[in-house]
Amino acid sequence: MSEEALLREDICRMAKSLYDRGLTAGSSGNISARLSDGRLLVTPTGSSFGRLDPARLACFEVDGKQTGGDKPTKEMPLHSAFYETRPGKTGAVVHLHCSHCVALSLLPEVDPDNMVPPLTAYSIMKLGKVKLLPYFMPGDPAMGDAIRGLAGKRSAVMLAAHGPVVAGKDLEAAVYAIEELEETARLALLTRGANPDLLSAGQIEQIVRTYDVEWD
Repeated sequence: MSEEALLREDICRMAKSLYDRGLTAGSSGNISARLSDGRLLVTPTGSSFGRLDPARLACFEVDGKQTGGDKPTKEMPLHSAFYETRPGKTGAVVHLHCSHCVALSLLPEVDPDNMVPPLTAYSIMKLGKVKLLPYFMPGDPAMGDAIRGLAGKRSAVMLAAHGPVVAGKDLEAAVYAIEELEETARLALLTRGANPDLLSAGQIEQIVRTYDVEWD
């Protein structure tokens, strides 16, 4: 099986896993992933993660010209911005509308520069700091501009009242990271108001140094 065929299958398999576990519902969410030759595979607009067809994924050449598949997700500006601003670090981008992440984005006490509290080492290792971006109309190209404004410094952002977007070095890394983000958001909501014992600055520094985490 060719690299492209394998990646098409992997995108559909991981998308269905996310769907089956309730991390996305209906026709929400989108995934893109790069092939080694620079071409991009993207999930179609209006499609369900539970019923993706590998042959119908949109395919784009390096110059951005679509050469096959269905019409891509309307959130292409989100994906393009990560590939443009984090070259060499981004092999896949995943965007979900998962419930706990969205709920956390609505709380007034959330720090927009680092919206995920340091509850576990794993969220720091896989995500770094998560930037909360303001609300945008779905499909608004300004979402891409907002990510470009971060100058490649964040691999994960949260769109207020919308959902998380995570870039990873490959498809597996991006999926694992967004799963960690949803789980940490759930923990944050479960412990809200309970004065949880957060990781200290010294513990965070040790994690950042040991695992070479991007932490500006």
